[in-house]
Amino acid sequence: MTAVGTAVEPGRGPAAVAAGERGATRIADRVVAKIASRAAREAIGPLPPGAAPAHATVVVRHEAVRVRVHVELGYPGDIGGRCARVRRRVVDRVRSLTGMHVPEVVVLVERLHLAAAREAAGERTR
Repeated sequence: MTAVGTAVEPGRGPAAVAAGERGATRIADRVVAKIASRAAREAIGPLPPGAAPAHATVVVRHEAVRVRVHVELGYPGDIGGRCARVRRRVVDRVRSLTGMHVPEVVVLVERLHLAAAREAAGERTR
């Protein structure tokens, strides 16, 4: 089967079409945001009880993605280290899955969940 308007020589298949004539793939902004959200959740790990999962918003311009990730974290803990892990993971996953450049990842800590509150709810902390 051949595409309309495309001449394909017998036995050569559609791979014979020049690269510039094949078209382009566009990844929707919401898909990039879902990838970034998932990457942030992977970097954070288990959430404290009552915490909302990480979510992201993105702005895509000319194959460059700027990401804002909103997270809730347990406290006490290394907040700076966890935010750095989120940044690295988001950059790695977005770059590997979309091929886009990620010059900026802003991590916004929306809420901290205190360990004392978890203990009061009957959970043990380590």
